Amino acid sequence: MNPVETAPGLVVNIATPTLKLSDFKLIAFDMDSTLINIECVDEIADAVGRKAEVAAITEAAMRGEITDFKDSLRQRVALLKGVSAASMDEVYRQRLKLNPGAAELVHACKAAGLKTLLVSGGFTFFTDRVRDELGIDCTRSNILEIRDGLLTGKMVDQDWGDICDGEEKRKMLLQTCEKLGIHPRQAIAVGDGANDLPMMGIAGLSVAYHAKPRVREQAMVAINSGGLDRLLELMN
Repeated sequence: MNPVETAPGLVVNIATPTLKLSDFKLIAFDMDSTLINIECVDEIADAVGRKAEVAAITEAAMRGEITDFKDSLRQRVALLKGVSAASMDEVYRQRLKLNPGAAELVHACKAAGLKTLLVSGGFTFFTDRVRDELGIDCTRSNILEIRDGLLTGKMVDQDWGDICDGEEKRKMLLQTCEKLGIHPRQAIAVGDGANDLPMMGIAGLSVAYHAKPRVREQAMVAINSGGLDRLLELMN
């Protein structure tokens, strides 16, 4: 099917009769530039005057121009060495905002009985706070190593692995579906960057939010203007 703009800024790439929120049991969200307005790693880098350098790597990774996400994240985190936990708290309080429609979409999904999942190539320092703010059921993201109140430039390995990249997002979506006793086709995956494509590729409904060109092309639904809750315009 050729993409159809059902309303300004809302593109549907699938032939579907009616979509019902109640047909789905899980919705998985990326965080940076999807649920929230910033790329946290870029804003943390600003504290050590390296935002432009880090942002250039982030942009290339999200566009899919850097194929090794883990390596690109290690490079960026290394540049954060010496940033204080207080500076990260400042990023959270002063720069991080929920994207328009994020709270409304999460609320509508929860009201329809869906479980909510946040899978991020970002950091627990922020995902834990966003999880609590939105009442999200489950998260997976990376832990920044902090010693004496300062970032060491490294991440901490976790029991599931070292870094939450695109493959780990896909794995987490599958594991969550298994725990819930549902098929991945009963899941919605929402993201904006190339590292979201693995999980979007197995979900029953994939949604690109103000996304990179490659992600917009591959998603079943692309929200190119307006808030995340525009997804609800397609649901009965």
